[in-house]
Amino acid sequence: MSKFKRLLSVICAAALLFGMLSTAVFAAGGVDYTIINPYDDVDWSWKQYKTDLHSHTSASDGNNTLKEMLEKQYSYGFDIVAVSDHGTTSYSWTEVDVVPALKVLCSVRRPGPVEALNADGGFAENGLRYELRKASDTEYYYQINSDGTKGHEMMRVPYAIENNPTSLNNAHVNSWFVDYGNGLFGGTSDYETPISAVDELGGLSVINHPGEYTNARDESETADAYDYSNVHYKYVIDKFTSLLTKYPSCIGIDINSKGDSRTRYDRKLWDILLMNVVPTGRNVFAIGSSDAHSTGAVYTGYVAAVMPDETVSSLKNCLANGEFFACSKYVGNPEEITDIAAALKATGKKDAVALGEKLLDMQSENPKAKYEASKDVDAPVVSSIDVNDDADTITVNSNGLCVRWISDGKTIATGSKINLKEHSSEIGSYVRAEIFGEGGIVYTQAFMLEYSGAPAAEMKNFVDLWPLASAVPDTIVRFVTALPIFDLIWGWIQKLQ
Repeated sequence: MSKFKRLLSVICAAALLFGMLSTAVFAAGGVDYTIINPYDDVDWSWKQYKTDLHSHTSASDGNNTLKEMLEKQYSYGFDIVAVSDHGTTSYSWTEVDVVPALKVLCSVRRPGPVEALNADGGFAENGLRYELRKASDTEYYYQINSDGTKGHEMMRVPYAIENNPTSLNNAHVNSWFVDYGNGLFGGTSDYETPISAVDELGGLSVINHPGEYTNARDESETADAYDYSNVHYKYVIDKFTSLLTKYPSCIGIDINSKGDSRTRYDRKLWDILLMNVVPTGRNVFAIGSSDAHSTGAVYTGYVAAVMPDETVSSLKNCLANGEFFACSKYVGNPEEITDIAAALKATGKKDAVALGEKLLDMQSENPKAKYEASKDVDAPVVSSIDVNDDADTITVNSNGLCVRWISDGKTIATGSKINLKEHSSEIGSYVRAEIFGEGGIVYTQAFMLEYSGAPAAEMKNFVDLWPLASAVPDTIVRFVTALPIFDLIWGWIQKLQ
C-alpha cells in the first residue's frame, strides 16, 4: 500500500507540475514564432551610410542649383545622394539634364539658373576645393580639407528620378538604377505605369509621400486618416496593396519626409499595408527622405543604409532587402508624440524623462505642434539587432532614449527587447520598432512573423479604372509639351539668366 501511495503522489505531483507549466505557457501566449529578420544578413561591423534618396534642384522645380544642393548635402555628412528631379533623370553631376518643356513649366513658379559641378573640380561655398572620382557607372564627390587631406566621398545614385511630373493629382513615384522616365509627361493618378516599367527594366521604386496626394494630410485626427470605411481611403489602400503585392521591386512607401506635415499619418498607412501585404509573403519597407527643394530642407529625412561598401550594387541590394532604417528629424503626429513622451518618461532615465516632459509641455502650449530635432544632434544609431528565434525575442541595441514596438498599428511594448510570447494577443503578422532620441526618430523595417494562427492573406480583386479616365488629359499634355515652342522659350530664359 505504501508503494501505491508513493506512486500516486508522484503522479499527482507530475500532473500538478504539468498543469502549472501549461498555465504558464498559456499565459505567456503559447505561440511559437518564426521571425523573418530583414537584417539577418547584415554584418553589424559594416558602416551605416547616410543616404538621401529624394532631392531636387533647379533642373526642375528646386530653388537651388545642383552644385548648391550637393555642397549642402555634403556639409551634413551625407554619403549617398539621389538627385531625383521631376521628370528629369540624374545622368551625371557634371552635366545637368534639362527637359525644356518641364523646365519652362517649372520656371513659372521657381525660375533660376542651372549649374552643375565642374568635372575637373572647383571650389565649394566653404572655400574648400572639391573633386570628383569616376567609378564605372557612378560618380563620387569629395572635398579637400584645409590640411590637404581628402574628405569623405559622397556617391551619386544613378538614374534617380521622380516620375509623373505633370500628373493632375501628383501620383509621384521615385525610381533608381535604370534609365526610365526622362521627359515622360502625364501619368494622372497612374502609379502603375512607372512602377511596372521600372520593374521590367530591373530597377527599384518607391511611392512618394502618399499623404500629400491621398488628402490624408488634411485630416485633423488620426482616426479619420485612411479610414477604410471611407470609400476614398478604401480605394487608396486597395490600390497600394495591389501594387505592392504585384511588384516587389516597388520596395514600399515614404513614411516621413521633409517636415512630416504631409506624411504625419503615413505611418498608419504603412501599418495598414503591412497588415495587408505581409500575409502574402512579402514585406513593405519604409523610407525617410528630405524631398528637399531647397538647401534649407536638406537633412530633414533620410535613410541609414547598412552596407559592406559604398557602391551602387551594395546600395541596390540594401534597398531591395530592407537592410536600412528610415530616419527623420520630425514627428508631426500629436498622438505619436504623446505616446513617445509616455515611453520616454517610463524609462525613468533623467535625460529621457526631461525630453518627455518637454514634449508634453510643447503640446500643452500647442496641441498640434510637431517635434523638430536639432540638425546639430545626430539621430539615434542602431548598433545591432539580435533575433532569438528559439526564445522568440528581438533586441534592438541603440543609443536611443526609448524604443517602442508596434504591431497592427498599436504600441504593444516598450524597451530595447521584446518577448513576442508576452504579447501574443496583440501581435498580427509583423512587429516593428521605433527608436527616439534628441536627434530624431529611427524606424526599423518590419519583422515578419510566421506562426500557427497568423493572419491569412485576403486576396482582393482590384481594378483601377482611373487611368482610363486620365488618357485624354495625358494625351493632351504629351502633345502640347512636345511642341518646339518650349525649346525656344527655354533658350530665351537661359539668355536672360
